[in-house]
Amino acid sequence: MDSGEFGQRVRNLLRDRDMSVRAVARRLNYDHAYLSRVLCGKQQPSTQLVTALDDLFETNGTLAKIAVRVAPPAESPEAAESPAIPNRILSLNEARGADFVQAIRETSHRLIVLDNELSGVSIAEPAGRAFKVVHRRLGAGDYDPRYERDIQSAAAELAEVAGWALWDAERDDAAQRFNHEALFLAKLSGDRSIELLTLQNMAMQSEWCGRYQEALSIARSVLNGRRLSPRVEAMFRIREAKGLVGTGRTSDALESLHRARSLIEVRNGVGEPDWTWWVTEGEIDRQWGHTLQIAGDKEKAIELLLQSVQPGRDVTTGYSSERVARLAQCLLDVHAWRDAEDVVTSLVTATPGISSGRTLRLIGRVAQQHVRLDGAPPSLTDTLEHLADKLDEDPFTL
Repeated sequence: MDSGEFGQRVRNLLRDRDMSVRAVARRLNYDHAYLSRVLCGKQQPSTQLVTALDDLFETNGTLAKIAVRVAPPAESPEAAESPAIPNRILSLNEARGADFVQAIRETSHRLIVLDNELSGVSIAEPAGRAFKVVHRRLGAGDYDPRYERDIQSAAAELAEVAGWALWDAERDDAAQRFNHEALFLAKLSGDRSIELLTLQNMAMQSEWCGRYQEALSIARSVLNGRRLSPRVEAMFRIREAKGLVGTGRTSDALESLHRARSLIEVRNGVGEPDWTWWVTEGEIDRQWGHTLQIAGDKEKAIELLLQSVQPGRDVTTGYSSERVARLAQCLLDVHAWRDAEDVVTSLVTATPGISSGRTLRLIGRVAQQHVRLDGAPPSLTDTLEHLADKLDEDPFTL
């Protein structure tokens, strides 16, 4: 068997399902040039790529078996037994062409998985340090120039991930620097998809810092430009709404949210960037609830926030407890003591596993309510005090 067998099998699967190499590369978050080289037998597939393709095509491990059979022998027993993570670090530091592109993209992918599946782990520092490695090599020209645009595109994505993580950790100045790098590299490489995602992040950061007009200007600069896919437009309608409500235009904000909800009802997902996976009906509920909270309509905000926390309504992210904290605050504001106590109790359980700096700050505001609530039952104030104690605990206590 030669190494082309694996590529031929995947090409057959692509043909049978009427799928393009480029579409699969984007769906799996892999570089198109790297995937093409693998399918042409010019490069060995990584274990992660083989697993991803097996999952995509539902081939029950068939591709993995072929990859193992046709793989070249290890250079030595020591090389065969070397752990995977050090090899990936070496690749990020020393790869030069398509393998450098792939190393950057795999780094971004793993960081995103950590952020969403291990919510108690902050990815801000590893993401920032990983991008610094790539940034240094870009500045020095330490790469194969034939792959320059692909490398710039992959680096833009990694900078976007780092910018998001730093913002979530409330390191706003650093987040702004990384966002600007992501935007610069996305424009340089012609990666419109990452450019849009970075602009969304920048609008969100402006809103969080109270710069609502700036957030609105960013959102509308995109909305007034080229045609957008439904979920991408919905995402910027959300940002538009938050900018509008922050500048006192609540009715216009609600109209933007109505448009966002109608856009995400288009469920076929054709032409949507992979990163729009989090733009869901539950996300609309969360943002709508927060918009009403800003506008002072706490009763209606509670209805929407309650919808957003229902099981199956939304995807799980590292900041999922943010909506719960906002719900708790609204319930306290309207003196719904019993419901508030139930929600605060859930925060007591969740808090030790949260690393999102923004979310922890919101929970901290809720916990401090125990010193300023009039007429609240003692059990609620005790639960709020318990929540405050949880926030002060060593996060590494077992």
